[in-house]
Amino acid sequence: MKIKFICLASGSSGNCFYLGTDDFGILIDAGIPVRTIKGALKEVGLDFDRIMGVFVTHDHADHIKSLGTLGEKYNIPIYATKATHVGINKNYCMTQKLVSCMRYIEKEETIRFRDFNITAFEVPHDGNDNVGYCIETSAGTFCFITDIGHITAKVAEYIDKANYLILEANYDDEMLARGPYPQHLKDRIKGPNGHLSNKEAAKFLATNITEHLKYIWLCHLSRENNHPELAYKTVEWELRCSGLIPGKDVHLSALKRTTPSELFEFEV
Repeated sequence: MKIKFICLASGSSGNCFYLGTDDFGILIDAGIPVRTIKGALKEVGLDFDRIMGVFVTHDHADHIKSLGTLGEKYNIPIYATKATHVGINKNYCMTQKLVSCMRYIEKEETIRFRDFNITAFEVPHDGNDNVGYCIETSAGTFCFITDIGHITAKVAEYIDKANYLILEANYDDEMLARGPYPQHLKDRIKGPNGHLSNKEAAKFLATNITEHLKYIWLCHLSRENNHPELAYKTVEWELRCSGLIPGKDVHLSALKRTTPSELFEFEV
């Protein structure tokens, strides 16, 4: 059996990740059209009908746009904290509200979902409620951390468990400072409940990387204030300064905003 992972989209215009086995899959967030999800999965030989659940990080539109269709039309359970579910159904983008498909989870309470052990944990962001996910699989532990203002002790605790880490690198400091955003938006992005910069992600990883961390994917890159090559180079430089060589000691890649990643398959 293999564990399969693909990023379908990651950025301010939409976020969606797929994680599965030979028998089933789940989505982390669903902020892109269902037809896009279906098409991207089909391209890599994955069946949309294998999706058994969607786990939601928070209630911002770029993470939830397709939840109504997935949950109420396709009868796929939607998992989120109670506060996140409230925020989802209040969001302007939810023309189809969640009713029968709602499933509640609690932070720090691990649930068994088919072959996965899934734990939601608190992350600092400005949604109605905000979590990352630690997902234990037979091929190792995946940690999803997107939309995070800073790395707390709790977040660091879960990163330390990861064999496969999806971590935000949203903006480059100079691009944000010189960019077109109004000052209040720049302040929000840089704030403790905003987003994580390339430099912040890089310095944390270089200082705290473990021997059992095998893959790092940089996610949720800003269109206006970042680009994949810059995010990659910033993290690569800090890792090299710590004596770690991407491609040899750890796999490193920067995920694109609207283009699916390759399909990663990990032997069990």
